[in-house]
Amino acid sequence: MKSVLTTILVALYFSSPTIAADSAVILMYHRFGEKGYPSTNTTIEQLESHIRELKSGPYTVLPVLEIMAHIKNGKFLRFEVDYDRVIFSSAFRSLQDKTQVIPLSQTSFVHTRLTHSLEVSVVGRSLGRQVGKAILEKHPHLHKTHGYQFNDFGAIVAAAALAHDIGNPPFGHSGEKAIGDYFLNGNGKRYKEKLTPKEYQDLVDFEGNANGFKILTETKNGVEGGLRLSYATLGAFTKYPKESLPKKPTNHIADKKYGVFQSEVTFFNEVATELGLLKRGDDTNMSYCRHPLAYLVEAADDICYTIIDFEDGINLGLIEEEFALEYLINLVKDTINTNKYNNLKQSSDRLAYLRSLAINTLITEAVEVFLEHEEEILKGEFSQALLDKSRYQAQINDILRISIEKIYQSKEVVEKEIAGYKVLETLIDTFTTSVENVLNGNERHYDRLILKNFNNVISEKDSLYKSILTACHYVSRLTDGKSLQLFERVRGDFK
Repeated sequence: MKSVLTTILVALYFSSPTIAADSAVILMYHRFGEKGYPSTNTTIEQLESHIRELKSGPYTVLPVLEIMAHIKNGKFLRFEVDYDRVIFSSAFRSLQDKTQVIPLSQTSFVHTRLTHSLEVSVVGRSLGRQVGKAILEKHPHLHKTHGYQFNDFGAIVAAAALAHDIGNPPFGHSGEKAIGDYFLNGNGKRYKEKLTPKEYQDLVDFEGNANGFKILTETKNGVEGGLRLSYATLGAFTKYPKESLPKKPTNHIADKKYGVFQSEVTFFNEVATELGLLKRGDDTNMSYCRHPLAYLVEAADDICYTIIDFEDGINLGLIEEEFALEYLINLVKDTINTNKYNNLKQSSDRLAYLRSLAINTLITEAVEVFLEHEEEILKGEFSQALLDKSRYQAQINDILRISIEKIYQSKEVVEKEIAGYKVLETLIDTFTTSVENVLNGNERHYDRLILKNFNNVISEKDSLYKSILTACHYVSRLTDGKSLQLFERVRGDFK
C-alpha cells in the first residue's frame, strides 16, 4: 500500500520534467586568449559576450564546479528552470502592457498583468513551500526515496502562477468576451457550419487559459514543445483540464471553464497520462481531475486579485479609503497589532500594513484548507476553490462585492472596455476574413498585406479551424497598445 501511495504522490505532484532535472549542457572552448592561434582562439571578451547572451535568454548559467556540486548533492535546479523560461519569454514580457484592472491606464501605480503575475507567483511560491513542507513530513518517503524537497513544490506553483495569465488577450477578460462574441453573434457566425461543434465552441467561448496552454506548449520556429516546461508545471497551470464541450457539465470547480483547445488535446492527454491525472470524461469528451497543485495556483490568484485589485481601487480614488480600511480590518482583526497600526501616520502605510496582513492571513488559510482536504484532492473529489472553504469567505465576498461595484463596473473601466471591444472585433474580422480568402484561393493583395502581420505563420495547407485559431491566437498575444495601433492602421489612420 505504501509503494502504491508513493507512486500516486510522485506522479500527481511531480511526474518527470520534459527535460532532465539532473543534467546540464556543458559549453567547452578550444583556447582562451592565445593570439597565436586565431582560428581556434576565443577571447575573454567573446566569452563574456556569450555568457551575457545566454543569461538574457531562457537559460540558467552556472560554473561547471557548481553544477557538479548540485548534482552530487541532489540539489540541482529541478523545476526552477520552468520559472526562468517563463520570465524570459516574449509572451510574458508582453503582459507589461496588458490590462489587469483599468484598460489603457496612464496611472503608474495601477497593476498590469505583468505586475499582477509576479505577485501571484510570490504568493504561489509561499503556498507551495508551506504545503510541500507539510506533505514531506506526512509522506517522508517522497524525500528519502525520491529526493524531493519542499522547495520543489514552491518552484512548481511559482512557475505555474507566473504563467497563469500568459494567454489573456488585450483588455482583460472583456477581450476574451469580445473575441468570443464575434464568432457567436458577429460576422464569425458564418463558420458555425464549417467547423465541428468542439472547434466552433473553442472560438465562441475563447478562453485565455486554453490560449495560455497553447503558448506554453506550441512548437514554434522549429522549437519543439514551446517553452519546454515540466509536465508538473503544465499540470499545475491547467486549472480547467477539459475541452470546451460539454460546457460546464457539473458544479465541480474544474468545469467552471475549459483549459485546452482542440489543437492541443492530443498533447494534453500525454501530459495527463504522464502525471497520472484521473479521468472524468468518457472516450468522446476529454476531461480530467485537476493536478493537486492547481488548487494552490488558483488560490494565489484569488488572494492577489481580491486584495490587490481592491488596493488599486483605493489608490485610484474609486473606493473611499476609510471605508475600504474597515473592510480589510474585518479580514485581519484576529492578527492585527492595534498599537502598530495606530502608530502609522500615513494612510498609505496603514493600507500597506493591512494588505500584507490580509495576504498572509489568506495564505495560511489556503494552506490549512488544502492539507485538511488533501485526500479528497488526490482522489479528484474536492470540487471547490480553496478559498470557498475559508472561514473568511464572508469578508472576502464583501471585498469582492465592493470591487465589482466600484472598480470593475466603474465608468472609466466600462468606457474603455467598450472601446477595447470594438478594437478586437475589428482586428479579428480583418484577420479571419483575409485568412479565409487565402484558404479559398480568392485572396486580394490587401489580404496578403494583412497576413504579413502574421509573419507568414498561416499556411494554405492548414485547416480552416487551425487558421482561424492562429488568427485569434495572434490577436490575443498583442498588447493593449499594439492592438490599438493596429486598429488605427486597419482603419487607414496614419496619425
